[in-house]
Amino acid sequence: MAVQESVVVTGVGALSPLGGDAGALWDALMAGRSGVRRLDAGWAGQVPVSLAAPVTADLTDRLGRVRARSLDRVQQMALLAAGEAWSDAGAPLVPPERFAVVFGSGVGGVITLLNQHDVLRESGSRHISPHSITMFMPNGAATAISLALGARAAVHTPVSACASGAESIALGLDVIRTGRADVVVCGGAEAAIHPLPLAAFDAIRALSRYSGAPEDASRPFDRDRDGFVLGEGAGALVLESASHAAARGCPAYAELAGAGYSADAYHAVRPEPGGDGAARAMRAVLHDAGEDPAAVVHVNAHATATPLGDRAEAAALRAVLPAAGRVPVSATKSMTGHLLGAAGAVEAIVTVLSTCAGRAPASPTLRRLDDDIDLDVVRDGPRTLRRGLALSNSFGFGGHNVALAFRPAGPRGPERSLPNRY
Repeated sequence: MAVQESVVVTGVGALSPLGGDAGALWDALMAGRSGVRRLDAGWAGQVPVSLAAPVTADLTDRLGRVRARSLDRVQQMALLAAGEAWSDAGAPLVPPERFAVVFGSGVGGVITLLNQHDVLRESGSRHISPHSITMFMPNGAATAISLALGARAAVHTPVSACASGAESIALGLDVIRTGRADVVVCGGAEAAIHPLPLAAFDAIRALSRYSGAPEDASRPFDRDRDGFVLGEGAGALVLESASHAAARGCPAYAELAGAGYSADAYHAVRPEPGGDGAARAMRAVLHDAGEDPAAVVHVNAHATATPLGDRAEAAALRAVLPAAGRVPVSATKSMTGHLLGAAGAVEAIVTVLSTCAGRAPASPTLRRLDDDIDLDVVRDGPRTLRRGLALSNSFGFGGHNVALAFRPAGPRGPERSLPNRY
């Protein structure tokens, strides 16, 4: 069997509730700052929840008014994150036929869809935007990136709820491994802070109704957690075959060592209580990476702060990692909120930067660890990490489970330090 070539991360880009680029995201996580805010939109009184984690960067200013008008908010954020990642990777010179885009979203341009329905109902069909179709189609973000950067090898859009961003990265890994492309821009985006999604999530008791300080609302693994805080954002990574990156002298942040998938086939929104599906995804990623569970030195958990979800993930980690109680676990939704289809991509970026910097973010909202969790959740400030394998977990409604594994790039190619902007 031929030796499988390594795939490395050479660029990252992000828009999140913590700031307008990946550097701002990292700085805020290291400082323990939260992006959760009280809703102040005119429609806020229509929904029973009062908190969200929005992106506050001025997207129109960065894109230009004309360009922004033809893009849904999810596409605007995806395009900006992808542009940052592309520049961060040094804008690789790659033939368009060897360059692909894999970019997912849980719901696509849902704000355009809902707003244009209001226009139709209130003003009639003649007032519908001619951009509506391209703005609300689920593959709109991937399309916008492909058009902007000129990717012709392939353009894919995984739609797997909250696992969409992670599944996009996993598919990007496969695209390079199978020789279909040398370079892939991959990730995920979501923009669904709107009364209908908020009301719908609240109807199934998924959202936190915390009434205290907004920054304390998202409480993964805490005994008193009561649901997630809806956020928005986008995360993009540039993946390259290690040989392609080395040939152009580009150092890597980390190696994408493997990906693992599974399905619960248990319930449309509830996880399998014992975490069996999540555990199978983690075992699959270890097998794909050719690593033993003892190699894992850090886990960036999915950890949405729902009572059932956190408990199931903790059970899965204990089942897969014999030393789970001694492996540092980060729960970054404590600060970002839940970014849905963007979550897996943004959290993969955090895992990559943690691997590169040797530091794991803490969870500032964790006051009292749930007795059923029994994990070494990082709190009271960032934690120094040993070199080794890091896992990033993502699980989505529908029973989608995706685990990604990253390791330091040093032994397999030029290694990159965090830029000064971090």
